[in-house]
Amino acid sequence: MPATPQRRRTVRRLTIGAAVLAAAGLTATALPAGADTGHAARAGRTVDVQLLSFNDFHGNLEPPQGSSGTVEESRPDGSKKSVPAGGAEYLAQSLRTARKGHPYSVTAAAGDLVGASPLLSGLFHDEPTVEAMNKLGLDVTSVGNHEFDEGRAELTRLQKGGCHPKDGCYEKGKKFRGAGFPYLTANVTDEKSGKPLLKPYTVWKHKGVKIGFIGVTLEGTPDIVNADGVKGLKFHDEVETINKYAKVLDRQGVKSVVALIHEGGLPASTSYNYKCDSPGPGDGISGPITDIAKHVTPKVDALVTGHTHQAYACTIPDPSGRPRTVTSAASYGKLYTDTTLTYDRRTRDIVRTSVKAPGAVNHVVDRTQPKAADMTSLIARWNKLAAPVAGRPVGHISADIAGRGANAPESPLGDVISDAQLEATKADGKGGAQLALMNPGGVRSDLAFKASGSEGDGVVTYGEAFTVQPFTNMLNVVDLTGAQLLDGLQQQVSGPNEASPKILQVSQGLTYTLDMTKSGAARVVKDSVKLDGAALDPAKTYRVAMNEFLAGGGDGFAAFKDGRNKYVGPSDLDAFTGYLTAHSSADNPLTPPKADRITVVK
Repeated sequence: MPATPQRRRTVRRLTIGAAVLAAAGLTATALPAGADTGHAARAGRTVDVQLLSFNDFHGNLEPPQGSSGTVEESRPDGSKKSVPAGGAEYLAQSLRTARKGHPYSVTAAAGDLVGASPLLSGLFHDEPTVEAMNKLGLDVTSVGNHEFDEGRAELTRLQKGGCHPKDGCYEKGKKFRGAGFPYLTANVTDEKSGKPLLKPYTVWKHKGVKIGFIGVTLEGTPDIVNADGVKGLKFHDEVETINKYAKVLDRQGVKSVVALIHEGGLPASTSYNYKCDSPGPGDGISGPITDIAKHVTPKVDALVTGHTHQAYACTIPDPSGRPRTVTSAASYGKLYTDTTLTYDRRTRDIVRTSVKAPGAVNHVVDRTQPKAADMTSLIARWNKLAAPVAGRPVGHISADIAGRGANAPESPLGDVISDAQLEATKADGKGGAQLALMNPGGVRSDLAFKASGSEGDGVVTYGEAFTVQPFTNMLNVVDLTGAQLLDGLQQQVSGPNEASPKILQVSQGLTYTLDMTKSGAARVVKDSVKLDGAALDPAKTYRVAMNEFLAGGGDGFAAFKDGRNKYVGPSDLDAFTGYLTAHSSADNPLTPPKADRITVVK
């Protein structure tokens, strides 16, 4: 039976003799960046520390559905295989199995443990996920942008505990105890005091070994969350913040440091086992994390990252030219990363020299292994509380409708959602919308035809709809001129979104061509933009529906902040469920749209 986190931490504190140390392999073995095995003088004074890490769990206690619940594996013959993965029962079991035989093991995460969560967690303000993280033995995490979805007060409550200020306690006689691990917010400070919102760093200590952890989220967090969620907070540069606190730790005698960064990269392949150090270190990865990694001080020995939901275990040289691992474990608990840190007791630092073999490897959290019994009990307990809401049928579909898992700028589920938002706001007196726009990051999953429970194949439950649209953003309808609307469309592929385009999902009637052979704003072919077959008139005013996040300029869409005559409609979730109910039945299920509103030239 797996040890409890409390028991495991007690065991860590026990003194072990020389024989056990020898058995544990106290030699200079492979590091994330390669071990200095040629120096015999270090033999006997080094210890291998196992760093287990994951990121972007997003409250996925139950195995995620559809393509959101698989990872892609490259096989020796060149083919690719889709492997079902994820879920708290399997993640906990995987981590507990991985820890066996490792007397020095620490588990860390890189943000977005909660937020944009399925109903089982989101309905209860993510208390079930925090409880699960406590049970599986998480030691430390950075914050991610989604930790701010419900604002600073709610993040503080998740850390410190206490019942929800509005909804109260969910179980009679039980008070939410909060996270048993520190949330690190090194680059998030109070605008007035200048102090970090929560702890900026922590030091993991075990039998004389000390490793410092610094946690940051992406500096651009205010651009991708609702303004109310970050009100009164300031977000600082990731590199400057990490370097600042690495010096603080160094002055305290902590020479071994790991940075937990909720910002990520884009590997050249979507396969979790892709070798991104080919042909040279870090050559197979791009994106924001590459620049961050190249400038973070050499005092930091490893970077655990997230945010992009990608899988990679790369080596990017630090500013001194020494190799250093940069890792990410995809999302939703589908992978975990196992990194070896070789700690030198004399220097109190991690041994890093040359790269001979990978010291960091991503492992699949497969669903063929036994389930962790305590997680099964936790899920059953919260499911019982959620059942009256979660299991209610809201619609029927004839096949999978791809959303998050679609491999195209326009997704079938994105079309359904934007159509739902238009229908909910187009009537006179309800906004008078003529078109609707949906940010792609707000589509959190697919709609799977296969039943997730006892509801039957093709039935969409409220819980499944909630998983797709978990933010409960209110719909806004605003006046935009044709010129402003065109600016917004161009911002999909220019400015902050040029390197990683964010293609809006559009309602029926809006069509245009996206020419990806061009660069920047020119990718949107101006003369191709039409509404109901008529060319967009730059001087004409249009009524445009979108969620409040987009209307506030989120995701780099500054043009939408200039909208006028705002009408506030229903929530995006209510619009979505209402549309499914109105447009489908058991005898006439909703079929996946063709997703042909945006013509893409590659």
